[in-house]
Amino acid sequence: MIVTDGGVVPSPEIENVISLHPAVSEVAVIGVPHKELGELIKAFVSLKRGERATEQDIIEWCSTKLEGYKVPKSVNFIDSLPKTASGKVQKTALKDAGGLRG
Repeated sequence: MIVTDGGVVPSPEIENVISLHPAVSEVAVIGVPHKELGELIKAFVSLKRGERATEQDIIEWCSTKLEGYKVPKSVNFIDSLPKTASGKVQKTALKDAGGLRG
């Protein structure tokens, strides 16, 4: 759950919307600490081979399908999401890699 200015947002809701974008292979969404708003929504996206999309493309996609406070404020593109041996996305690793923890 991401606690942001507009309320509490379940990350799977946003991930489901982004995963429907035709260029997206996989996605994970985390909350980034923010002094005034609690957290900002940040998406990590891996694109399908040969596909292209920009941060603005993903944000605009979300803005047509989600309420404003649920739209990611930033999008990072990565080759693949970090996963456990069982295939679960390691969101803590995304926070650690982005310097968002500790």
